[in-house]
Amino acid sequence: MKKVLFLLSSVLLFFSCSIKYDEVVNVEETTPELIFNNARMTRYKNDKISIEISAESLEQYKNSSETYGKNLSFSAYDKEGQLSTQGSCGLLLSDTGKDIYELYDNIELYNQSEKINFFANVLKWNSRTEQLTGGRGDMVSVEKDGARIRGTGFSASGLSKTFSFRGTVTGEIDSKDESSE
Repeated sequence: MKKVLFLLSSVLLFFSCSIKYDEVVNVEETTPELIFNNARMTRYKNDKISIEISAESLEQYKNSSETYGKNLSFSAYDKEGQLSTQGSCGLLLSDTGKDIYELYDNIELYNQSEKINFFANVLKWNSRTEQLTGGRGDMVSVEKDGARIRGTGFSASGLSKTFSFRGTVTGEIDSKDESSE
């Protein structure tokens, strides 16, 4: 009986110990170095404003080019300092080292020069390639000149000023009868 109890308690002890001593957690990587609440940030490039951001909170981490934002709105400007794009989203991951910006939750973008609106829950902007993309299964809505198109597999090029969908697409076009105006 003692052998059975000893064996049973040994088995229970062996399987109940789950602490992994070999995994090192770097607190500097998981804890923000700086947190800005109700922040307003302006970035300049070549003595001209390039972007303005207002956010409920912004977090920056030590030894990282990443910034995280919550409930933010922004305005981006072209090389001449003219407003090019305005938008807002619930969450933002900005990696300035890679020039990648990931937007999440209730995204609204308006491109001034093209007079086009984008609505989504997930979008990714690559500044180096000037590509705006949605996830393969994520719905994106585009509105321009009375036309509304919704679809998945969204991709847009800032260089060619074109966009496409690879998945299912639906849309509406509001046509105005000019003879009745």
